[in-house]
Amino acid sequence: MSGHSKWAGIKHRKMAQDAKRGKLFTRIIRELTIAAREGGGNPENNPRLRKAIEMAKEANMPQDNIKKAIMRGTGEIPGVVYEEVVYEGYGPGGVAVMVEVTTDNKNRTTSELRKIFSQYGGSLGETGCVSWIFEQKGYITVNKQDANEDDLMSIALELGAEDFKSDDENVYEIITSPQSFDQIKQELQNRYKLQQAEITMLPKTYIKLEGKQAEQVMQLMDALEDHEDVKNVYANFDIPDEILAKMEAQ
Repeated sequence: MSGHSKWAGIKHRKMAQDAKRGKLFTRIIRELTIAAREGGGNPENNPRLRKAIEMAKEANMPQDNIKKAIMRGTGEIPGVVYEEVVYEGYGPGGVAVMVEVTTDNKNRTTSELRKIFSQYGGSLGETGCVSWIFEQKGYITVNKQDANEDDLMSIALELGAEDFKSDDENVYEIITSPQSFDQIKQELQNRYKLQQAEITMLPKTYIKLEGKQAEQVMQLMDALEDHEDVKNVYANFDIPDEILAKMEAQ
């Protein structure tokens, strides 16, 4: 597994599983509440809330649930107070891991995440220990059967994208600055079907893993993603496709 897109693909499959278990609704409700608390309840003036509402609609969340979550965020109705925290640590083989969480009990979450890291051969670290390895970027993918490479690359770069990659066998990858992401996403949506479009953290370097370490890292990723308080997990591992395929088949 090399690069962001294949890990993102796994996360997309896990999101479908989370939806069945109800976890996706929990995460979206927290995101709606925090977005409304920080930027107000009007999505026209609050890009983060606008994105959260899009996520809620894609997950077929009832409109009443969306409205109540926003009202809790703006203080119009009482609700749980959530806090956003970023944890940093190391996985097997020295893999850098960043975990974004939304929690109503930081002490509990810290204890539970430390246990997960330890269980799968990793360790929770201090703030700043791995964040320098990652950069915040806009990340957009388009399925290769849905676009001509030369045309898509030309349009993306003309719109101001920072990079265009076709290394992945399934998708074209477009990297943007966080500031230009919304505009480029909108322009590309007018022309193509986007498989994925998000602001994310991309590693500057990767660590290649095989065998037991590769298996442990994937187990760590799964365990972190399954934690109810976890919003996003980022890591800089590189696992060969053939090894990943064997693990997914198990």
